[in-house]
Amino acid sequence: MIFLFVLDFHMKGNYHEKVKQPFINFVATPIIMVQTQKSVTSYLGDLEKLLEEYLVKKAPALPDGIKEAIVKFGPYLALILLIMALPVVLGAFGLGGFLLPVSYMAGVRFGLNYTISMVFTIIVMALELIALPGLFKRKIGSWNLMFYATLVEAVHNLVLFNLGGLIIGTLLGLYILFQIKSYYK
Repeated sequence: MIFLFVLDFHMKGNYHEKVKQPFINFVATPIIMVQTQKSVTSYLGDLEKLLEEYLVKKAPALPDGIKEAIVKFGPYLALILLIMALPVVLGAFGLGGFLLPVSYMAGVRFGLNYTISMVFTIIVMALELIALPGLFKRKIGSWNLMFYATLVEAVHNLVLFNLGGLIIGTLLGLYILFQIKSYYK
């Protein structure tokens, strides 16, 4: 059941008072709507089924040897990249904390893009770090975390209007993820 609240604006007094003293009256009008409520996980499940249809069944498959190599060496590569990225990210946070006010002086867009990028970077790196132990054990829960990290990165690219990263990076990442999904239980 969803309640829709209507905001009703009323003005008091004559015309001159209307301009000077607006009075806002909140009138709650319940409108009953019947709908099935779907959780976020059911939406993600539907998205996963759709992507599996297109990226596994309809797209050309990777050779089994390449899939096995990705599953076997991918967690080690992710660990190495996370370790290599850690000083850069920490440096960016340190330098960013110092230069953040100056970045907004360069333009609101530049400062806002930097802030948004740092927030998304923290989220993606945290998801990948949490998924790492399970990737070595080939657990489906860790595969799901990598899937979520890819979706968060897609939202990041969408928010920053990075269409190249959105289309190419997200599609390539999802293709590889779905090609190796069968190796995770």
